Amino acid sequence: MASTRRPTYRRGAGSSASNLSASNLSASNPSASNPSRAGSRPAAGGTGTDVISASKNAPDAGIGQASNGQASSGQASSGADRNGPSRNGPGSPDTSPGNVLSFPEPKGKRRKRILLSTIGIVAVLMAGIVAAAVYSPVLALRTVSVQGTKIVSPDQIQAALTPLQGKPLPQISEEEVTALLKPLVQVKDVSAKALPPSTLQVRITERIPVAQVKQGDTFQLVDVDGVQLSTTKDASSVPLPVIDGGGGTLPKDLFQAITAVLGALPADVLARLSNASAASADAVELRLVDGQTIVWGNAGEKELKARVLAALLKVPADPKNPVKVYDVSVPRHPVTR
Repeated sequence: MASTRRPTYRRGAGSSASNLSASNLSASNPSASNPSRAGSRPAAGGTGTDVISASKNAPDAGIGQASNGQASSGQASSGADRNGPSRNGPGSPDTSPGNVLSFPEPKGKRRKRILLSTIGIVAVLMAGIVAAAVYSPVLALRTVSVQGTKIVSPDQIQAALTPLQGKPLPQISEEEVTALLKPLVQVKDVSAKALPPSTLQVRITERIPVAQVKQGDTFQLVDVDGVQLSTTKDASSVPLPVIDGGGGTLPKDLFQAITAVLGALPADVLARLSNASAASADAVELRLVDGQTIVWGNAGEKELKARVLAALLKVPADPKNPVKVYDVSVPRHPVTR
């Protein structure tokens, strides 16, 4: 139980007659118990030699509790001011240097990032698929299918394309096929198509022979461009006209004029021709196997002349007035005699 004894004070030498009560000192001025806080101010009217003493007994309960309560509340208050969150108010976030606030990523930015990632993955997969297709031995060439040949044989085409065997189909280009078939003069044009897993389809457009050119004892089959396609010993074995050079070699312009005319004729008319000749580039003449002559003129309007001639040849022959000459040099006004 706390003691109820109050502190006693004794007056020192030269002190003033008035005494302060301990209760008033402790209640009104807590620093009275600590001379360093109160300073060295002498009491009014005194000499500054008063001595305050107290017994070892505990001070009055009410006073002690009040004093302690004030000290404790002061310490708590100062501590809260220094360290506590009360400076920012209740509920305020902790903004000390050790903590970082985290904000969510914007939806637009997240969608863009996902889209770019997806595109990158798809691009990598497609590149892998293409690389596998281009270099895979599964698509290696094993069979060549040839179409459109009449003069040249399919075996010749396949033999010319032997270097492509075992090569993946995606790596075979049409230009490469054309280059390999270029030595075959009968081939005018080529188209190639890959048929996975291992077949290459090659379609050939051949040059069409339109005449035979006599060279010594042989006859050369030539196309409209004058390209020699093959030779034969017997002209009658090939239903094509013989270009008559008059015992010599035709000049280039005359030869091209004749072959241009022959190339414009329908196949059935061409098969009825015996020979062709030209005194000049504007005087091309053809002869049929039955002895009739065709005056063609120059190589102009050759398609129209060819249609007019085909129509005239279909007219039934008159035994009383047989036609010996078909003149189509002016195709809009043809003449027969």
